[in-house]
Amino acid sequence: MTKILLADDERSLCDAVRMILEDAGYEVCVAHDGREAVEVFQRERPDLAILDVMMPKLDGFEVVEEIRKRRRNVPVLILSAKGDIVDKKRGFTVGADDYVTKPFDDDEIVLRVGALLRRAAMTVADEGSRPAEASAAEVRQLMRPVTIGDLTIDPRRYEVTVGGAAVTLTPKEFQILALMADHPGEVFTNEELVETIWGKEYTEEAVSIPVYIRRIRLKIEKDPSRPQYLQTVWRFGYKLGA
Repeated sequence: MTKILLADDERSLCDAVRMILEDAGYEVCVAHDGREAVEVFQRERPDLAILDVMMPKLDGFEVVEEIRKRRRNVPVLILSAKGDIVDKKRGFTVGADDYVTKPFDDDEIVLRVGALLRRAAMTVADEGSRPAEASAAEVRQLMRPVTIGDLTIDPRRYEVTVGGAAVTLTPKEFQILALMADHPGEVFTNEELVETIWGKEYTEEAVSIPVYIRRIRLKIEKDPSRPQYLQTVWRFGYKLGA
C-alpha cells in the first residue's frame, strides 16, 4: 500500500486530512512538528510527503530540505495558509513538487496526491528496471525549465518570465502553462485541460478555458490578438510553441 507522511501541528486538520487520505486507500504516518517529520520520514520511508509550512522546531521548508538530502525522488506537497507568490517560490526553490493553500477542497488533495505519484511513476520505463537515482534524475528532467523564444517557464521555481521580466500568474494559469510547457507543440483540447488541471469531476461548462487562455495571453504575449506563444489550433484546442 502506498504510504504518505502527513506533518501538521494543527491536530484537528491533520486528523481530517488523514481520514481523507485513508478513505482514498493510502496508508498514512503522522508527525506534529518538523523534527518529528524528519524522524518519521527516515523510519517509515513514505512514498510521498505532505507538509504544513508553519510547524515548530523545523518549518515545512526546512523539512523539505532535509528530505531532499536523504531521498531526492520522493514527491513533496506543501500545505500552507499563506498563498502569496513569495512563499510559493520558496517552497518550489527548496524542492517541493506542489503547493496547496488552506482552506482546500478534500477532492483536490486526493487529486494532487494521485498526480504526484503518477508523475513519479512515469520516471520508470519498466517496473524495477531502473535504480532510484536514475528515477530521481528523470523527475528533475520532467520539471526542467522550458524556453520558447523570450518565454521561459520554470516549474520547480514556479516562475514565468518574458524577455527576462517576471510574469505574475494565478495558480491555475501557471498550471495550464506548465502543463503545455511539458509538451511543447502538442495540442490540448478544452476537455483535456479541464480534466488534467481541475479533475475529472469538472466539466467544460464549469470551467471556461478560453477565459484562462485570454488572461494568460494578456500577460505573456506582446500582441494578445496575434499570439506568438500560446496559439489556437482551430477546431482542436491550444498549443505552446513559437
